[in-house]
Amino acid sequence: MVSAQQFDSLRLELATKAKNGLDFILAATLVWAAITLVWTLPLPIATRGFITFFVGALTLPLAWLLSKALGTVWALPHNPLQPLGLVLNLAQLFYFPFLIFVFMRYPQHFVMCYGIITGAHFFPYAWLYRAPAYGVAAGLISGGCLVLGLTATPAHLYLIPGFITVSLMGLAGLLLLGHRRNRPAYAAAARL
Repeated sequence: MVSAQQFDSLRLELATKAKNGLDFILAATLVWAAITLVWTLPLPIATRGFITFFVGALTLPLAWLLSKALGTVWALPHNPLQPLGLVLNLAQLFYFPFLIFVFMRYPQHFVMCYGIITGAHFFPYAWLYRAPAYGVAAGLISGGCLVLGLTATPAHLYLIPGFITVSLMGLAGLLLLGHRRNRPAYAAAARL
């Protein structure tokens, strides 16, 4: 049985070596910036949604490349919590049948729903990485996408991915500040 202190040490080590998932957030920021550009194109809404699926698929390979640049570690074989980050990330794939339904029946709401799913999936990372900014981002992005989706005209749907991009930039900044603020604790955990 693992004590609460050992459990927290495992979480701290994960947050330290993964740098609070900053590589994924930066990758998502770039991907949502590209999605914003897609939604400014003079194409039918359904075509923009279709392209969005493919652009979104770039997140994982881009995060892997950024992990090399940032020096983050994805594999900690001795840490039983290590797979949890990836499992939480992949969990959003189970919402894709809903996304496909929206894409096929209500394409004008596709980017809003995709944004809500993206934002909402951040919530458990607030606990995993001990980074409350994830919880704030989950609510802000999900709620903001809903408000924009209900109020934006079809010509202004690019505001939704633009809002997500700006929100992710803010989240990345907060995660970086949190990582720097907790540097002494992270330094101790990095020696584990």
